Amino acid sequence: MTIERIETSKRMSRIVKHNGTIYLCGQVCQDATKDITEQTQTMLDKVEALLLQAGSDKKHILSATIYVKDMSYFAEMNAVWDAWVIEGYAPARACVAAKMAREALLVEISVVAAEIQA
Repeated sequence: MTIERIETSKRMSRIVKHNGTIYLCGQVCQDATKDITEQTQTMLDKVEALLLQAGSDKKHILSATIYVKDMSYFAEMNAVWDAWVIEGYAPARACVAAKMAREALLVEISVVAAEIQA
């Protein structure tokens, strides 16, 4: 069984593929000066782009763990998430409050997906 690591640095790989499963490193927003709505949307845009690069899409997400800086952002984050997830394809999901790596970050996501079989 081969493990494929994509965009690997000393610290981490952005994508790891193993046995038909795709693991994405934690994804954050494009611009941490924005509000929770825009941070969530751009974070999910990055997830979608990485999944496509890895040979998958959001219909094939198996699980998502969302880290929110403060649960006061939960409803606004969920509004963006709910609009992004395709009905009938919601993954297993957990959402927890967490201290972020940078003060301005409000949300981060970790995703595991299945590779699309040709």
